[in-house]
Amino acid sequence: MCANVLGVLKSLFGKPFDGGKRMDHGGPQDQQQHPMEQQQPYHMQHPAMMRLYEVQKEVATLGPQVCTFSGLQNDRDYKRMERELTQLLLQVDQVDTEGKLELQGARKRAAQEVEGLLRYLEENASHPSRLAIEELSNAARQLVDERVVAPQRAGAVAEINDELVDALQELILRLTQIKTEGRVPLRKARYRALTRLCAVQEVLEGRTPQQTLSLPLSGDTHEAVNRINQVMVKVSMARSQLLALLMGLSGRDSCAHLSRILTELQVELDALDVSGNAAIRNYRKQVVEEINGLLKHLDLEGEGDDTRRYDLAQNNSIREIEAVRAHVSHLREGVLRHCVMGDLSFRPKAELQSLLTHLDQVDTAKNPCIREARRRAVVEVQAVITFLDLREALVCRQPGPDEHPSHRAVWMVLGSLSDLQAQVLGFDGKRVDKSYMILEELLTKQLLALDAVDPQGDESTKMARKQAVKFAQNILNYLDMKTDEWEY
Repeated sequence: MCANVLGVLKSLFGKPFDGGKRMDHGGPQDQQQHPMEQQQPYHMQHPAMMRLYEVQKEVATLGPQVCTFSGLQNDRDYKRMERELTQLLLQVDQVDTEGKLELQGARKRAAQEVEGLLRYLEENASHPSRLAIEELSNAARQLVDERVVAPQRAGAVAEINDELVDALQELILRLTQIKTEGRVPLRKARYRALTRLCAVQEVLEGRTPQQTLSLPLSGDTHEAVNRINQVMVKVSMARSQLLALLMGLSGRDSCAHLSRILTELQVELDALDVSGNAAIRNYRKQVVEEINGLLKHLDLEGEGDDTRRYDLAQNNSIREIEAVRAHVSHLREGVLRHCVMGDLSFRPKAELQSLLTHLDQVDTAKNPCIREARRRAVVEVQAVITFLDLREALVCRQPGPDEHPSHRAVWMVLGSLSDLQAQVLGFDGKRVDKSYMILEELLTKQLLALDAVDPQGDESTKMARKQAVKFAQNILNYLDMKTDEWEY
């Protein structure tokens, strides 16, 4: 919608803005027209058209702001844009068209564009996905406040452990699953929330092992040690301030202010004379590295303004992943086509393994959305490989006369699962489709069939049934992944 709004702005009022060419009334064809049709277009000099053109310029200024706004309805910028657009709508409504059809048409188009921007602004700020992003952000904010920021402000020791880091990781994973429907404001909001949560997680993970470090060097060792210890205290306070800033828990501090403080601490450390003492040099180096680790998270005030950051379709890593997925799709189609013909000679396993290696080398830049995209691509490759492996095992299988009946029953289920997996690999529908429901039901029946197999104490049957159950669950998970409409 937003691209359409911006594209229409230049031609908002139709022909009057195409150079103001007058109609030629000298021909006989013109003389036979209805009097209303012989009416000349109104040029820019007409007061009504001049006012509408002024509105157009203001809409052209507000349009990009509306189309990239990623906040909520209670945000200051939202209220400002809503107020300005409403005022423009009132101004358009007050334009005197003198009852002329052409002026009425121009005014109507102007009103429609302003109303369109108002709707777009409201829809994105109140969209269920935007509210879900805010809900998860609030949950993370409360978690960090209760476990880290509030205790440190009260002079207590913050409890930072693996449980806290894992809780944040769970919130990050839930954020990556939120659908944005390709809307720029929603993508931007999700990206900003993920960026801050990942930064908090990295700061916490970097600090956790430091709690087990030995105590700082004694001040008796060298006079510089006391200075470094004092800096360490300030760094600890700065870390707490950084977490508060990242999670929106600090109303007074700013990233720029904290950056200045940390930079000054670096200068203070650089000026210390450590007199060639290796232990003190290492101690200072450790503190400097920690300061650098905090500084790299302080450029988040402008984070998300560059669309290449949150529109991952432009990301080089995503492009690599998509190229691999396209290759996998081509190989998968070839495998299924040969299987239909009963030809099992087409086995591109080496090619598929090379694709897995390629995916493993893709740089995710610690972006959870890119990590998820890579994980899904890996699952797609592995699904084809396991299909080929099972087909080969079924063809090469030569059961002996002494094979346990329960073991034979497991292999029969595996044969059915192989046929169902071929259908799942070729499935390209949605969860509401009847074919999806049928596949899901058939796979569930195979799981029940495996559950009904009695190993009767046979260890090989127990192992085979366990592997078959895992295989069936993987097929169900793959079917679920193909149809969950996830997007990066």
